[in-house]
Amino acid sequence: MHNICIVAGARPNFMKVAPIVRAIQRCPHKDAIAYRLVYVGRQEDNTLETTLYDDLQIPPPDTFLNIEETNLNALTGQVMYAFEHYLEQYPADVVIVVDDLASTMAVAIVAKKKGLRLAHLVAGTRSFDIAMPKEINRIVIDGLSDYLFTAGEAANNIVFREGVKETKVYTVGNILIDTLRHNKPRQQKPAIVKQMEEEGQSRYLVLTLNRKALLHDPEKLQPLLHIIAAESEHTPVVAPLRQEAKEVVEKALGNTRHRIHIVPPLPYLQFAYLTAHATGIVTDSGNVAEEATFYRVPCATLSAYTEHIETVTIGTNVLIEEDPQRLQEAIRQMATHTWKPSALPEKWDGRTAERILQVLIRDAEKNNNTNNKAI
Repeated sequence: MHNICIVAGARPNFMKVAPIVRAIQRCPHKDAIAYRLVYVGRQEDNTLETTLYDDLQIPPPDTFLNIEETNLNALTGQVMYAFEHYLEQYPADVVIVVDDLASTMAVAIVAKKKGLRLAHLVAGTRSFDIAMPKEINRIVIDGLSDYLFTAGEAANNIVFREGVKETKVYTVGNILIDTLRHNKPRQQKPAIVKQMEEEGQSRYLVLTLNRKALLHDPEKLQPLLHIIAAESEHTPVVAPLRQEAKEVVEKALGNTRHRIHIVPPLPYLQFAYLTAHATGIVTDSGNVAEEATFYRVPCATLSAYTEHIETVTIGTNVLIEEDPQRLQEAIRQMATHTWKPSALPEKWDGRTAERILQVLIRDAEKNNNTNNKAI
């Protein structure tokens, strides 16, 4: 039996591991392969809505490490200790980690110290800013990994320049697209959209804010928010915001919020509907920018970089940094349908999980054959 341990470090990771779980469940070799899904956080984590697993059509995690820590160094140590203890109870042959969190790096270090094969999903993403903690995580995880599953050639070139052997790199496509394609027919219209439609308003923009560096910098954020508020007079804005972001926006705008509708974070299938049917999206999230490219929805990203440059070079994404004037121009282009032309990047076909599983099964069979010959 080939044992795969899949680790999710935070809510966004579940959207990327769900296709792998489903691929294993329908795999014709499933008698020879087993998996366990591990979540670093707590079962009662308030970022995980109660419908999440049903929305993604996967079972809940088999194990919760129950780590709840905000200090990154303390979190790293706690995850390493807890994951090492987990592996003593549930041995694995391969550990799959996702993205670039401190918890992801901690799990990767423990897996390699245990002599296990390590697979990094969404490898080769870089900001080229070593002052960012996540950049350090990315470099360490890619350096340790036996399988670097990348979204495309841009990521491949990055890891090749860093000296990674070509035999470790697999261009499998964008795993997030597997989830978007799988759930597109299952999207659910949110109450706020129904309400606007009843009021005769079918067009809207979406605003998401999560990046702490921006939320904690009112000098940069306030001018952007005032532009969004002013433009909402022409096209209303729906902003699903967590509590911290909600408080920041309300404080910055006061009574000048105009037609910005702030709503609580939406369940996954409702948020998917919201973004898929939007006139445009303003975000600081790379994942949301990828979703926008898949749905062919114009997207303005409040950052100077993106880990997935194909969303800019091919897709609907534009990097406007934190420039109010460029933001205003972008929103007006969304509203007047004068956005740049776009296309889907290569291998955004919903088959990424299949490719990953094929690689892991092939290598498992190869290792078994080698071990049998040795015996």
